Amino acid sequence: MADMRLIVVGAAGRMGKTLIRTIAGMDGVTVAGAVERSGSPEIGRDAGVLAGLEPLGVTVTDDPLPLFAAAEGVLDFTGPAATLEFAELAAQARIVHVIGTTGLSDADNDRIRAAARHAVVVKSGNMSLGVNLLALLVRQAARALDADFDIEVVEMHHRMKVDAPSGTALMLGEAAARGRGIDLGDHAVRSRDGHTGARRRGDIGFATLRGGTVIGEHAVVLAGEFERVELVHKAEDRSIFARGAVKAALWGRGRKPGLYSMADVLGLSDD
Repeated sequence: MADMRLIVVGAAGRMGKTLIRTIAGMDGVTVAGAVERSGSPEIGRDAGVLAGLEPLGVTVTDDPLPLFAAAEGVLDFTGPAATLEFAELAAQARIVHVIGTTGLSDADNDRIRAAARHAVVVKSGNMSLGVNLLALLVRQAARALDADFDIEVVEMHHRMKVDAPSGTALMLGEAAARGRGIDLGDHAVRSRDGHTGARRRGDIGFATLRGGTVIGEHAVVLAGEFERVELVHKAEDRSIFARGAVKAALWGRGRKPGLYSMADVLGLSDD
């Protein structure tokens, strides 16, 4: 089978460059396009040179439409507004749309679900194998340990991250809520300040840390009487997310339209 032709959107960003390098170094895929926002100084550059590689013969553009028409998949770690635009284009072109964008609202997710009626959409708060395995373990632990064990999700990222809690933290909180058979929206506590009173039984707390160049660290703490269970994941290189995204695109090739997750890609959907 011919190499899968993939587009990288947000090509000049940290993840965009990592995606280009990752695709260029993997078998079965090729960089078919690179997209940046209008006005970007990187427009017109070779995508390979932009990512620190030899030239790939792919020019960075701000016009995604002809690229989507000729490609088989798009890898998207941009922002909510851009992702919604790319979701519509991917649905029109019937290509695989891998979404690693975080900070999406409920309304945004509704629009993505609508796009998934026409395209294969793989969406996850985190594309790494380790984090998706962690989510499964969190769900199992939350199910095994009742509400006598308080659940807290702690995350730290670099100073430039703009959304909080992280998409991964919310994914882990959702996994814990599923394990407990509760709705995360009814039990999430995202901030504490001042005289908050005693912790409410069954809440799932979130703590957010920002600083330096930390790629991503997440811990789920289940704290009971005189004992504590901690499940931890530390990302050491962005390439783990990029490789996961490429794996998701290859998995989605030829599948029926629908909204999938990395748990589906990795065969972790069922306990």
